[in-house]
Amino acid sequence: MNIYKSCPVLESERFLLRLTEQNDLGDLLAVYSDRNALPFFNSDNCDGDNFYYNTAERMAEAYGFWKLSYENGWFARLSIIDKAASRAVGTVELCLRVSEDPFNNMGILRVDVRSDYETEDVLYEIVSLTAPRMADLLGCAGVLTKAPLYAVERIKALQRAGFTRSEHLLIGKTGYAYDGYWTLP
Repeated sequence: MNIYKSCPVLESERFLLRLTEQNDLGDLLAVYSDRNALPFFNSDNCDGDNFYYNTAERMAEAYGFWKLSYENGWFARLSIIDKAASRAVGTVELCLRVSEDPFNNMGILRVDVRSDYETEDVLYEIVSLTAPRMADLLGCAGVLTKAPLYAVERIKALQRAGFTRSEHLLIGKTGYAYDGYWTLP
């Protein structure tokens, strides 16, 4: 399956993940304007974007770029819908890394959630829903995600899902080396 030809809907007991839609932007503004969530967003190699969007206009601009990126096969951004609340509480980004570092041909998984969803159980459910499907969706050799040292709940969720901390640095397109990555073979 090619995620850029047909984006699947992924579902667990609590969450539904599907391609981000314009109707999600109000809910996602609450995620991307959440200053307590901001330190957990992975903006490595994103041309200076830190994913802090505190206006509807800025959120709409980001959505426009996400939509363009999907149409061009750069990455897929899926909204995380809390089924009980019937609202988007975050997003996941999925893309294939092509590089000359040890992370070549790995699928990058970015998980952005509101700060009240930054818990081990929530993150474990989201990662467990997405990571096992990434090889089929992206044709990748493994999964790569970021969890800084202070992301205690995220690290516990990743360890529970079988990820291990990488000793390698991710080399960005400008040559900058990023730390804090976890891998799942």
